[in-house]
Amino acid sequence: MPFKRHSLYATFGTSSSGTSNDPESRVELIHNMAAPRLRDWTARSNTNEDDDSKSQYGSEVSKEDADITTALILTEGGPLGGPEPKRGRFWFSPAADKENETDLDAIATQRSVFDDPDLAGQYQPQPEWENIHRFDPSARWTWREERALVRKVDLRIMLWTCLMFCALEMDRANIRQAVTDDLLPELGLTTNDYNLGNSLFALSFLCAEVPSQLLAKYLGCGVWIPLQMILWSLVASSQFSLTGRFGYLVSRVLLGVLQGGFIPTVVLYLSYFYKANELTIRMGFFWTSMVFADIFAALSAFGLLHMRGVGGYSGWRWLFLIEGMLTLVFGILSFGLMPAGPTQTAGWLRGRKGWFTTREEVILVNRIIRDDPSKGGMSNRQPVSPRLLLKSLLDFDLWPIYLIGLFNHIPYATPTSYLTLLLKGMGFSTFQTNLLVIPSQVLHIINMIILTYASELTGELSLIAIIPQFWAIPFLVFLRFVDTTTVSKWTVWLVMTFFLGSPYSHPIQVGWISRNANTVRSRAVGSAVYNMMVQGGGIIGANIYREDDAPHYTRGNTVLLWILGFNILLYLATKAYYVWRNRKRDTIWNSMPESEREKYLAENRDSGNKRLDFRFAS
Repeated sequence: MPFKRHSLYATFGTSSSGTSNDPESRVELIHNMAAPRLRDWTARSNTNEDDDSKSQYGSEVSKEDADITTALILTEGGPLGGPEPKRGRFWFSPAADKENETDLDAIATQRSVFDDPDLAGQYQPQPEWENIHRFDPSARWTWREERALVRKVDLRIMLWTCLMFCALEMDRANIRQAVTDDLLPELGLTTNDYNLGNSLFALSFLCAEVPSQLLAKYLGCGVWIPLQMILWSLVASSQFSLTGRFGYLVSRVLLGVLQGGFIPTVVLYLSYFYKANELTIRMGFFWTSMVFADIFAALSAFGLLHMRGVGGYSGWRWLFLIEGMLTLVFGILSFGLMPAGPTQTAGWLRGRKGWFTTREEVILVNRIIRDDPSKGGMSNRQPVSPRLLLKSLLDFDLWPIYLIGLFNHIPYATPTSYLTLLLKGMGFSTFQTNLLVIPSQVLHIINMIILTYASELTGELSLIAIIPQFWAIPFLVFLRFVDTTTVSKWTVWLVMTFFLGSPYSHPIQVGWISRNANTVRSRAVGSAVYNMMVQGGGIIGANIYREDDAPHYTRGNTVLLWILGFNILLYLATKAYYVWRNRKRDTIWNSMPESEREKYLAENRDSGNKRLDFRFAS
């Protein structure tokens, strides 16, 4: 624990209620007021060693430390700040008008459970929490300090995670460029073999999600993610030596196993540095980097595929080798550029003193735990036990978002995987094909940022995330009912460009899982399960267009339209479910007498999103 009794004396000022100005008298008074509640709390902690609330709120603290911490909470640590206006909240936002302008020198510290003496003890962070030495409920800071610090985190943490995601996307998606350079005929593969490879990749990616998350919680994100990158880069570059169907399928499986879990692990990692309401827009940046990677991959493929004949090898072989080696470099650098957490930034590439000053670490740690006290419940290298894993998997309140993850992107995933083959089949050359996919990706970036920004500004998740489903309707209707072989190939390209340039709701939904989990273990497991559902959707999507349905894919497009209609109903049902759950809790909570509410807050062991005082984001 960071607080010693002598350090408290300097923090105590004159009591507003007229009590003694003498610090030791003030401590004694607070101690006597808090002692009965703290004794009960400590007794519960010591007799329920296997209780989930203990692992979440860190109740293994000494009586003296608990008394001291609560005493600090009960003192006047300074005024708390009001909520920041939504306008101008993000560093890239235009200047807010005078009415909504934020006083940058005003206090930014937001009210939390740590300001309530009846709640603070329950949410005390574990002694093993890696940031415990910077935990200070009395800490106050300004909006100017907070904004400058968030920008610093964006540049130091967010930028590098985006670059790592670029590496992942290039190594898992460059198969789309490779097939334009005759990979399939040279390896003796059919379109169905290509489908099978995509399905096996998605299946192995899916199966690796939870094990990868558990490894990340055991080793630490800053160790596991770089190790993942190095391992999959070796497999990716080894595709240079592919000789047939078996090698192609094995390489897709190995890539899926080694890349699985990367995305939810990164989401968990970012939650160590950002508040919940900051993650959605940054997930937008994250998936924007994926699209940038696709654009860069198309441009690099234009050059790398021109290496056909160098050393007597096909261009697609050089594509796999060079891009895989690039990822290897990124993986090695990531060991030095991924700090384990806000207070663990010293390192061989980060400097002996680390990236943040002591003051900045205090702000980082306390703004995060005030926003979500459950983040102090587990250290970043504390494994998730089998019991907690099962409990997280059975969290039915997250299942609606899992279902959305399974189905929502299928109407886009199927045409996307076939875009390069479609354009090649319409008569475009290999190099034209790789350049013609770029406009849809640029439009995709713009629309995705607009969508995620709109969600954060409005505070609406489901009704914003549903927009891509309506976007797809006219384009899928065109593909279903128009004979694309009788119209200009440029018309088809234009339709496909606007279709696949749709907004992407995935960043919103990843942040949605994080918000509605409300515990570290549920956030870790929930993100992995959600991504498993997304990969499951990829498996379904990879098998909707079949060779016997080519070239119009009438049956396949009919199926996609049905899925589209189902998705719209699913989003609306999810919205209704969370609204119903919140109203039900409101009814129960409002019917409880004040004394019963206080008793619930003091004694109830409900955890995470099962607490009566928790409300779901919808």
